[in-house]
Amino acid sequence: MPALVGTLALPAYAFLPGGRLPGGPTQFSLSVAEAQAVEVSVNAGGATLSTDGYAVTTKAEIDAAAAAAAEAEAEARAAELASRAATGDYARVAQQAEGDDYPWWYETPDDYGGGLSPLRYYYRECVDFVAWRLNRDAGVYGAPWKWDWSNLASGSAWTWADSWRSKGWPTSSEPVVGAVAWFPYNHVAYVQAVNGDGTVTIEEYNWNSDHSYHRRTISVGDALYLYPPA
Repeated sequence: MPALVGTLALPAYAFLPGGRLPGGPTQFSLSVAEAQAVEVSVNAGGATLSTDGYAVTTKAEIDAAAAAAAEAEAEARAAELASRAATGDYARVAQQAEGDDYPWWYETPDDYGGGLSPLRYYYRECVDFVAWRLNRDAGVYGAPWKWDWSNLASGSAWTWADSWRSKGWPTSSEPVVGAVAWFPYNHVAYVQAVNGDGTVTIEEYNWNSDHSYHRRTISVGDALYLYPPA
């Protein structure tokens, strides 16, 4: 009981480090606090504060960069086409009358469940129409076909230029009648006529993905020309 009374009678003082009570010297002592001294380097003390900087790219700048890249790509492609000259033998084709002579114009295209034509491309695709024209120009109108998927090019028009090159067949930036007009957006057409004003008349199927026949005039520089194989 005396211990309890003694405890309750003590004032609620907090002891400073070293066991001292308040009221003594107020200057902090490292030795009494048993703390470690920290030395700051002169270099660290004189360092300047830096913050990250952020640059905001505007829509106009993005559009300008995209336009410049597209222009550079177009110029590179034009230069590549201009450097081409047809070398090697190819079939010389007489110009024939315009018109849709594709024999399977009524067949169901692949988009609607249709199958392969006798040339082993899907009905009413651009590649099937051009393969038909190459056979027609070679005087072949039925089986056995001279040209089909097995010895011409794959079903993707995108690969036709590479296929021509791999076979050593000539390609050129200069069109000739009967050539295949090849476009980098996965399309091929047939060169019907080379006009004297820097344009070419082409015939094609499935332009705009409609599986139909079209005739149009383009600038000579709009396509690469795959010469008809001999």
